[in-house]
Amino acid sequence: MKHRIDPKIDCVFKALLGAEENRNLLVHFLNAVLADDLHAPIAEAEILNPYNDKEFLDDKLSVVDVKAKDSEGRLYQIEIQLLTYRHLPERRVYTWCDIISQQLQSGNDYSLLRPVYSIWLLAENLLPDEEEYAHEYTLRDRLGRTLGNLGGIHLLELKKFTAERVETEEQRWLKFFKDGEYLDDTALPDWMNTEEMRQAMNTLKLFSEKERDYHAYQARQNYLREQRTIQVEIEQMQQELEREQTEKQAALQREQAALQEKQSMQAEIEWLKALLAQVDRT
Repeated sequence: MKHRIDPKIDCVFKALLGAEENRNLLVHFLNAVLADDLHAPIAEAEILNPYNDKEFLDDKLSVVDVKAKDSEGRLYQIEIQLLTYRHLPERRVYTWCDIISQQLQSGNDYSLLRPVYSIWLLAENLLPDEEEYAHEYTLRDRLGRTLGNLGGIHLLELKKFTAERVETEEQRWLKFFKDGEYLDDTALPDWMNTEEMRQAMNTLKLFSEKERDYHAYQARQNYLREQRTIQVEIEQMQQELEREQTEKQAALQREQAALQEKQSMQAEIEWLKALLAQVDRT
């Protein structure tokens, strides 16, 4: 390829899984990640917010996730995140619940609700204390019993994915998103030798060779770098503010403890004075 293209950059990611010409890639990806969740493979899916290169590349506020619906009415949301931040877990839950709630209009019956599967690919680790790269969240009680069939949230941490040997289609996709930027389209490794992966690689090649698309890709990459820098600075400022507040609170607690000790000592002095006065009177 003329230029290296990172499939994790939002415009490339959405072109891979959210473009009408790549709808088969979306179906393949969903079947790969949700193989254990679905009673049967997805045969067809409708992209609810299809990728439009002209609209997307010229609008910095473009929606970057992919939303789809299959023939059974099940809903899917796929999103890529280059940077994790403090409230990302809350955002994942809110987005999932929001898609569930949007299914019903006023007067609709709850039986109309269909499962919603939300898939998040993270370039950075969100759960540093856990070794596993794949995490699944569903509504369950403490005994593991499911509370309704409403789908769930899948979290895939690419940085933790280190498998050299590809054994599943999910691993094939994760390796592609993690290492795709460094692949040579003229000498692809064996794990890329499938129809879907060659099609995915061709999408990267189009971004690399079309000057307008490549310049737009660079613009998106620079924009995302700026956003990541700003996000890091905000996180650092928040941490510094919290540290200062903690220190102030600790100092205030020390002052209050010292005041209480002083008051206790003063009370003891007054008690001793009263006792001495009583002794003098006798």
